[in-house]
Amino acid sequence: MIRCDTTTAWAALRGHFEAHGRVFDLREAFIRDTERTQGLTWSAPEIHADLSKNLIDTATLHFLHDLARECGVEQHRDAMFRGQPINVTEGRAVLHTALRAPRGAGPFSDEVHDVLDAMFAYAERVRDTAASGIRHVVNIGIGGSDLGPQMAVVALEPFVHPALTMHFVSNVDGHDLARVLRRLKAEETLFIVASKTFTTQETMANAMAARAWFLAQGMKEADIAKHFVATTTNIKAAAQFGIDTTFGFWDWVGGRYSLWSAIGLPIALAIGAAPFRSLLEGAHAMDRHFAEAPLSCNLPLQLGLLDVWYRNFHGFTSRSVAPYHQGLARFPAYLQQLEMESNGKRVDMAGEPVPFATSPVVWGEPGTNGQHAYFQMLHQGTDVVPVEFIAVRTPSHGLADQHTKLLANCLAQSQALMLGKSAEEAMKESAPTASATLDRAQLAQHRSFPGNRPSTTFVLEALTPRSLGALTALYEHRVFTSGALWGINSFDQWGVELGKALANQLLPRFASGDVQGLDGSTAALLKRLAS
Repeated sequence: MIRCDTTTAWAALRGHFEAHGRVFDLREAFIRDTERTQGLTWSAPEIHADLSKNLIDTATLHFLHDLARECGVEQHRDAMFRGQPINVTEGRAVLHTALRAPRGAGPFSDEVHDVLDAMFAYAERVRDTAASGIRHVVNIGIGGSDLGPQMAVVALEPFVHPALTMHFVSNVDGHDLARVLRRLKAEETLFIVASKTFTTQETMANAMAARAWFLAQGMKEADIAKHFVATTTNIKAAAQFGIDTTFGFWDWVGGRYSLWSAIGLPIALAIGAAPFRSLLEGAHAMDRHFAEAPLSCNLPLQLGLLDVWYRNFHGFTSRSVAPYHQGLARFPAYLQQLEMESNGKRVDMAGEPVPFATSPVVWGEPGTNGQHAYFQMLHQGTDVVPVEFIAVRTPSHGLADQHTKLLANCLAQSQALMLGKSAEEAMKESAPTASATLDRAQLAQHRSFPGNRPSTTFVLEALTPRSLGALTALYEHRVFTSGALWGINSFDQWGVELGKALANQLLPRFASGDVQGLDGSTAALLKRLAS
């Protein structure tokens, strides 16, 4: 791999930005080029993507494509699909794509499909609620073992078994688990303990508390085997807990890429085997697009290049995701881990500090809720924040008028971000809620919008298991692309380890009250919280 800032293409891109990109105006671009939308629209499996409201043109793409070629992004991609250990700091392959490949079409195929088949068989037995007696499923995990399954179950709510209620507990804060347990009957509940090592601090604290609650409801130790299941590789520890049904996965499955594996058990329980296979098929279709489509029409590559253009040349520090579908309510939270845990790195593959910015802050809420919360800043704030709108053409409900209003709002927001409103235009308008004593010119300044603010719009025909799989895989490969350009390892997460280690050291001090050797602030706070 060649780090982006060491390339000839990077220097050329810098020159292009200074001469052209810095002053790029979207409104003028649409006037100059009547075919702009067609030239900046791509299709990938299940997804239509309009990038024409971004601060790019064909010249910008030419320079960005040169950068991708010189950095060897496509070669790095191919190495990932082959199963080479591109996670160099842990010496591991990165093969989440193998989890959704058809039998015989990917590495470790037999092992992958044996686990999937066993998981689906178990899920179907539980889904026979008359025989199993299960009415509630509680997934206990954290990070990737919570965010991915929860996102998918919420998104696919129309497909969820009507007699099953799904719950997700992740926070070690007991309020999270207690809130769920209050709604349950032990004899009707299945708990999933999701931890690869069966040692994750937050997960095991919640699992032990759930076990104690279960027994306190009059259930017996022997009942644990029926009402608790684990997705883990530590079969011995699970057995000591009382669990005899486990589903494993492999060290080449990163947590934030694991919903396709046994970690997806709550998804399989919620929607069943056939829809889960459709989820995998959608992701696999996007994998093939990423692996095979030429650079010029490869959607994940285009998005990753756009991210570098915005982060390193325009200096945009964050990106907002606004899904205009309530089913995607947890999608921004899922993307936060996917992108920021993957690319929130400050050194390159060689361990050298990078002299440029890496991951932006990713955040968002479903539209139209976001419009009444943070869109004010997007339109009139001092920071430019690229926005990604996700629209779904066909709803899964029968309230057609409401869906039309939702889609109209989605299109209007991207249009308003681009067009803005001048003070002169504001002067010509009436503002019924404005102060009658305020000078009109002064009021017009308050009611003007700078415009020229970029956005991307993704369109899905419907939110189905297949389209959700494709959309999720699209973002995975986009994150891979920007990380490869930056020359960083997108597949480790050492940054989460230090806080965990320090927490383990502090925990006994709450009982002992010993603050010796601590910094003044931590010592004072511990004394206050422990007293």
